[in-house]
Amino acid sequence: MTGAVNMLVDISGRQETELAAERLAAIVESSDDAILSKDLNGIITSWNAGAERLFGYAGHEVLGKPVTVLIPEDRQDEEPRILARIRRGERIDHYETIRRRKDGSLVDISLSVSPIVDSAGKIVGASKIARDITDRRRAEEQKDLLLQEMDHRVKNLFALANGMVALSSRKAASVDALVSDLQGRFGSLSRAHSLTMSRARGREQVATLHALIYKVTEPYLNDQTESRVVVTGLDIPIGPATVTNFALLLQEFATNALKYGALAVAHGQVQIKCLEEGDTVCMIWREHGKLGDRSKPLEEGFGSRLARATIEGPLGGSFAREFKSDGVEIRLRLPRHRMSE
Repeated sequence: MTGAVNMLVDISGRQETELAAERLAAIVESSDDAILSKDLNGIITSWNAGAERLFGYAGHEVLGKPVTVLIPEDRQDEEPRILARIRRGERIDHYETIRRRKDGSLVDISLSVSPIVDSAGKIVGASKIARDITDRRRAEEQKDLLLQEMDHRVKNLFALANGMVALSSRKAASVDALVSDLQGRFGSLSRAHSLTMSRARGREQVATLHALIYKVTEPYLNDQTESRVVVTGLDIPIGPATVTNFALLLQEFATNALKYGALAVAHGQVQIKCLEEGDTVCMIWREHGKLGDRSKPLEEGFGSRLARATIEGPLGGSFAREFKSDGVEIRLRLPRHRMSE
């Protein structure tokens, strides 16, 4: 009777162990994270469904192969260091790295590695958990770009204020006249800035390309009678998907003209030609008014990088800038259908 009881206890314990192992296997297989194991030589010994989704390999394609198949050429030195730490019994907490998918594309991941120990307490391999952090990386990059743009535009606001005071002071006969002129300029600037927010607020957009150019450049002119900005050529409707980006670009060009270019001198002029070249709209922004040394800067500024990213990205066009003897020339080319979207 005593022997029978002991036998039942042994079987019960074994069943609990098997159930625990089955539960663990189910958790690993259903995990969204990539979970795999390898031996101390770096050979893959297990591969869950999450690993198949992340890396693109089915289990039979990688089991028995070295884990280095997932590591880009410039990061091959990571694996020997990982294995050395695992042999010492160390756990490697989450660190960010890059791995290669079956199709050759690279993916940003957060990786943790833990030793696998057998029943005798001997280290026999390692388990890896990899999580795709591509979306988080993109969000961080977008945040950094927005912070740079905010810093750039705040600095531009101070430069604009200084430039507008200089413009207004040239013709002001009294303090009252100066204040009135500045109020008019800043009011125009506010109205132009509102164009960049109209889409988000659901308001009506400016109807045509010419109207948008004149509205954005209005705050930078001495008065309404002076032809400081001349627009010629094609005039087409601008759709709500384009007006925000285009208004920001025009404000960037006008700000630079006021700080360094044609609008910073008494008789400077900006000539803007709008042309149609097949299915492409070309806008040429040409400044006239010599300002001394206007040689090409050694490095492209943030404003130019932002303009290039906007034109070549969301608007699907091209951006080029050339420094002439008496001013800068900017050429934008955009698909016509994108202008009206």
